[in-house]
Amino acid sequence: MCGTWRHGNASRNLKSDLKAGCKEIEISANESTLSIQGSITAKCTRSSSIPLESNPLQNQSHFCVFWEPLLDLMIVEVNGKKYTLCESHGLQGTCCTDLSLEDQKTATLYGIENGSIHGDTISYNVMELYRFRGDTINCKEKFCDEASQKRSGANMIEEVVMKSNKTGRVDLPCAQSTIIEIKEGFTGLNFTLPAPRTVAPNMTPTVYLPSCLKSQSRITSKVVCTYYKDKSLFQRGSSDAVLLDDIVGLSVENEIIKNLPEPVRIRFHHSALPPNLSRRCVSWDTRRDNEVKWRYDGCETVKIHDTETECCCNHLRYFAILVQVEQKATVRHLEALTFITAVGCAVSLVSCLVLFYWLCKRRKGKDQSLLVHRGLVVATFFLCLCFSLTSTLANTENETVCKITGTLLHYSLLSTLCWMIVEMFHTFFLVCCASSSNLPSWVFYLSGFGIPALLVCRLLSIGDFYGLRKIMLSEDVTSLYFMCWMLDSDNSRLAHYIIIIGLLSVVVSSGIVMLFFVATKIRNRPEWRKNRMVFFSIWGLTCLFGTTWGLGLFSFGPLSEARFCLFCIINSCFGVFHMLRYYALEQMKKRCELSLDGGSGEADSKCSAFVYERHHL
Repeated sequence: MCGTWRHGNASRNLKSDLKAGCKEIEISANESTLSIQGSITAKCTRSSSIPLESNPLQNQSHFCVFWEPLLDLMIVEVNGKKYTLCESHGLQGTCCTDLSLEDQKTATLYGIENGSIHGDTISYNVMELYRFRGDTINCKEKFCDEASQKRSGANMIEEVVMKSNKTGRVDLPCAQSTIIEIKEGFTGLNFTLPAPRTVAPNMTPTVYLPSCLKSQSRITSKVVCTYYKDKSLFQRGSSDAVLLDDIVGLSVENEIIKNLPEPVRIRFHHSALPPNLSRRCVSWDTRRDNEVKWRYDGCETVKIHDTETECCCNHLRYFAILVQVEQKATVRHLEALTFITAVGCAVSLVSCLVLFYWLCKRRKGKDQSLLVHRGLVVATFFLCLCFSLTSTLANTENETVCKITGTLLHYSLLSTLCWMIVEMFHTFFLVCCASSSNLPSWVFYLSGFGIPALLVCRLLSIGDFYGLRKIMLSEDVTSLYFMCWMLDSDNSRLAHYIIIIGLLSVVVSSGIVMLFFVATKIRNRPEWRKNRMVFFSIWGLTCLFGTTWGLGLFSFGPLSEARFCLFCIINSCFGVFHMLRYYALEQMKKRCELSLDGGSGEADSKCSAFVYERHHL
């Protein structure tokens, strides 16, 4: 209640006489005294007379009486200065509230003018007394009902808990809080949140508060940790994801906490989730969003167990686990594709060994073409080898082994792509210049083996990118396929798109562009008409190495399954294509040598063309 107190110029005082109960309260005023008396408190009993500052030139004062029955708190403000008549005694269960005006008495000169309740004017006349009656109700239940109907309901709960002037456990029907006082020398705290009786103790969340929460500018700080079992305060409009029942709110008195050097850790206990559901830690900042909007940023999800998930967050607000159906990790015909790939990789491993022996035996001395070919064969061999072992090693579920295997698999893939790019540019240089380059050998090794090593080492220095990856069969979501590869995280996906997809794009685009320029360059040469099929066959095989990987860029849409099959078949047989290519050209060379022995003019022309074409390898 607020109003204007019309008084005399003499000394004035604030008189109070308050008792526990729920009978009535009177707010009255005369020439020298503003009086509040009656029985509406839960525990507070107070009788006092407080002298007020006087000003001989002032004959009226503005005042307000604030009553918070849930906290048993009464404050009177006169001319902007606050006087606490009843301190907070914690959150009250039964209290006197719903005060309604029962009686009022008019005055002639001194009293209360322009009396109002919550801004609504009661009377503009000068009144000597206002009398209010209240009802005894369950304050906690009413407060929770009001909070659940407002968007800022969760904030209301934390604010009233902070005002309760307590430390330790504070119970409400809609939430259970713990108030922790942080003092000098705070080194961190790990504790279990309080929970209602209906929840098993081992199912309540646990919270770790790091030492960096201690403010440098305050001697003591209060941290409110609230456990919400009822998620009606945090309704979310989207239907593709669901919040788990447990929600935890963390806040520090009069401070905004973000970008913590050491994260706050909240461990949630929940029932086992089906394999087709993903779980991620989310947070909602009421100061950032007026409506409930759960965000992934600022929190890292750590899956401790099938029934335990830990959220490591660098800020304080409201935290929960969001679950949704995971569609992207589901693959159709995964077992068939895995078998096809295993067979293809086995054949490619044998082909790479045979081809490498052939290239080493074929010619001695320094030959840059053979150096590039051998580099690509070695990278392809290790790619097929790592991919063949990844599922076997992943089934052991050893995190260290899987991390090493995933790192080697990623390195061998990047090395293969880099050597493919080196092969294409080297061949293009030979066709355009009709001679070998003078680049030192270490440039080729650096491009094929060194650059991928730098990229992988950079990823390892940033964070955890590699480990155990689980993929589900869409035919049976209860079955999981394990492989050692890049983890399913935002950073890993970003690295995948930037590095792998970037290199694939370079391979495919460079193969197409170079084929166009080569065809344009040799089109007007005299040997074109007789040997154009030979040129296209050689360059067709070269571009095949790039375009097959291009299938990976377009594995979506109605024909995605067919593209997946082609991708697995062709790329697992990558080593076989290498061997067939060199075998075909070796046969052409032998026929050329036999024709040269015959001495025909036509044979001379064809073999002269082959001498040029042989460099295109």
